[in-house]
Amino acid sequence: MAERNIRNQPSEDLPVRKDEPQVLIKDLWKVFGRDPKRVLKSDLREKSKEEIQKKTGCILGMKNINLSIKKGQFYILMGLSGSGKSTLIRNIIRLVNPTAGSVIINGQNVTKMSGEQLLQFRRKTFGMVFQHYGLLPHLTVLDNAAYGLKVRDVPKGERYAKAMRTLETVGLKGWEDYYPGSLSGGMQQRVGLARALANDPEILLMDEPFSGLDPLIRRQMQDELVELQEKLQKTIIFVTHDLHEALKLGDRIAIMRNGEVVQEGTPEEIVTQPADEYVQEFVQDASPAKVLTAGSIMEPAKVLLYAWEGPKTALTLLLSNKRKAAFVVDKNHKLLGVAKDESLAKLLDKGEYIEKIPQSSIRTVPTVSENTILEDMFSIITHNPYPVPVVNDDGRLMGVVTTDQIFESITPAEGDENG
Repeated sequence: MAERNIRNQPSEDLPVRKDEPQVLIKDLWKVFGRDPKRVLKSDLREKSKEEIQKKTGCILGMKNINLSIKKGQFYILMGLSGSGKSTLIRNIIRLVNPTAGSVIINGQNVTKMSGEQLLQFRRKTFGMVFQHYGLLPHLTVLDNAAYGLKVRDVPKGERYAKAMRTLETVGLKGWEDYYPGSLSGGMQQRVGLARALANDPEILLMDEPFSGLDPLIRRQMQDELVELQEKLQKTIIFVTHDLHEALKLGDRIAIMRNGEVVQEGTPEEIVTQPADEYVQEFVQDASPAKVLTAGSIMEPAKVLLYAWEGPKTALTLLLSNKRKAAFVVDKNHKLLGVAKDESLAKLLDKGEYIEKIPQSSIRTVPTVSENTILEDMFSIITHNPYPVPVVNDDGRLMGVVTTDQIFESITPAEGDENG
């Protein structure tokens, strides 16, 4: 992909179009050790991490990373310890300088910026949340949340107002005068998140932010982050070694091993189409119910009733297909609900001419979107006697999901139980 008007001055960012990446990582390498560029100038660049270390003493941190991250995407970097994921997130903002390659953000080549340019660009563009909260124990929650704004010389009244708004956003209203030592781990992490959000960053970098929390608090923080992202729509680059966390949070996932990206895709692609044995081992314990979506298993409705049809026509259609009920759509294929044979028969018993199915004979039903994961559909199928209709943002019926489809999708095939 051609670079778009890449500039080194961090002023007046070009707007990022929806079809262009906000973060573009190209041919990025990081080699630690003496004269690291010699690794890239020889046949060593094709060798494994272990071979490079044995022959040169250099440690391969990242090898030829190429990633494209869109604005508003929740992007996961996942891998085991030593895979290079934390090195990558630090290279993106040059807390660690890459050995080769480029990081282009909002059309600007970060790897070419001077120290002062980089400092200003970081302050304006990024918010950072790491595993260790980095709170200042002698400052109140409010002062901690406002600290980044203070560094930027934002006037006191303005920075406290912004900090209070972000504390409210993360659920810490009423705790602003307490000190970090009085807070639980989860609450301290919320303060760290509030501090990052106070600057209203375009991109939020999160390096294993929940790994130090106990499982219950961790799940709560994940839920809150999902809800927060729905409102804020930030670009989030999130590092984790936890597969279930990655599947729950991520729009896309890059799995790393020995400094390389071995697979990149949606959660569903990662789980259903693992690229190699390493990825297969990673995802073998993943529940399909947490990954597969309604859109991936839906089928067209076998019988549909149309709102402009009369009840006699609709009933005849049901009887000929041996159906007790069917979904009703209008001329735009928008779902109106479900009509049952008995309600249609009652209309005919009145002996009156009825031109079309009346709304009073159409029962509304719960719907899901194509992106709804199967796990979130369990409560619907438990109390719903009909297939679950899948609709788009305009309410158009895209397909239906039956109980049988759900359980067939999440049940291992015979002989697959042990992998």
